[in-house]
Amino acid sequence: MEHDAQTDHLRVATYNIHKCRGLDRRTVPERTISVLRELDADLLCLQEVVNAPAQAPLFDQAGEIARALPEYTACFGANRPLRGGTYGSLTLSRLPMLAWKNIEITQRREPRGVLMTDLSLGANETLHVFNVHLGTGFMERRYQAARLMSEDVLAQPGLRGLRLVLGDFNEWVSGLTTKLLRDTFETIQPRHALRFPRTFPGILPFTTLDHCYYEAPLELVTTALWRSKTALVASDHLPLLAEFQLR
Repeated sequence: MEHDAQTDHLRVATYNIHKCRGLDRRTVPERTISVLRELDADLLCLQEVVNAPAQAPLFDQAGEIARALPEYTACFGANRPLRGGTYGSLTLSRLPMLAWKNIEITQRREPRGVLMTDLSLGANETLHVFNVHLGTGFMERRYQAARLMSEDVLAQPGLRGLRLVLGDFNEWVSGLTTKLLRDTFETIQPRHALRFPRTFPGILPFTTLDHCYYEAPLELVTTALWRSKTALVASDHLPLLAEFQLR
């Protein structure tokens, strides 16, 4: 998608790539990259990415993805060590990236973070993107929900642009995170060919762990769960896709 000086349409995707390990138990970064190309999104928020250059090519996943998609600017938020490198989230954008930082939201269990990027929409408009991967524990997520809505993350005093929050929230049923975000943001209700708005596990999804929250003047145009033949086996999650226009 080409952009004028001011962006009026935006195609975004969130995708937990499961360390590029598919349902066939094979780790294949090239397969994950193929899915990312299929999505053709302006903004890609990826979770469970390994960044271990010394273990190339299988576990230099952040580097392999960035090199394979040179039309994007990439930033990586490291949350914990893994395989001689690090493990965390990766955000790729076709829009100019103004700044980025990884915000730590760990609560006793596995280290977690929110990767924040500021993107230029043109005409001095900024889009604040929050790439989220919350924990698997119930009490852990309650703590992280409060942190997410606090002045440390979404309510930072200096924020002046639109906010877009997407990622893997790990809520098997609607919990505090869902309630707090829905009180502040609008959300999408994706449907795929089988009419189930579910993202996990990929081939026979029975729950939705992946979400996208947005606010005006972003206006939702279309949504989809990406169910290509490759996406069905490339990860244990399906990519969640949304297209917006600016009112």
